[in-house]
This record gives sequence, structure tokens and C-alpha cells, in this order.
Amino acid sequence: MASQLDYVQYVADQAVGAGVITFRKMFGDYGIYCDGKIFGLICDDRFFVNPTQAGATLLGTPVLASPYDGAKDYFLISDVDDRDFYLGFGKSNLC
Repeated sequence: MASQLDYVQYVADQAVGAGVITFRKMFGDYGIYCDGKIFGLICDDRFFVNPTQAGATLLGTPVLASPYDGAKDYFLISDVDDRDFYLGFGKSNLC
């Protein structure tokens, strides 16, 4: 199941303030970028962020999940409505 464009745009809108947020369709789903650097994936209407030590520290106990069969694990961000998360995560952690 591919992601819905409305969901992708919503996630991108939530991250505004962390940098210039864009997205690109990739293999039926989407890559999401901050200032031209990919930082996550949106697959099957689920938002995944590249796993980093800084991200793990911020998230506490991050949920790891694979965005698609055969992919490495990413941090699964289940609360995409929490705009403070994006701002707290900050540009240095996203980009």
C-alpha cells in the first residue's frame, strides 16, 4: 500500500521550522528531506526517521521498525501530530 499524498504533506508541514522540508516519491512511497538531505521515509502512511544517537537520546526508548521488507530498521514516529517533537529534534538532528 502506497502512502497518501495528504499524509506526506502533513508530515512535511509539521517539520517546518527545522529547515527547508521537501519530499520525493521513491519506489511507490516517499523520502523526506531537510535542506536537501534525506532524513526519513514515509511508507504505508507511517513516518520513519534515520536512526541516530542524538535521535535515540531525544526519543528515550525509540521504536525500531522496518519501513518495507528487507530494509534496515528506522525509528518509527507514531505521533506525527506532535509539532514540538520536530522542533525539539531540531535541524541538527534532522538535517
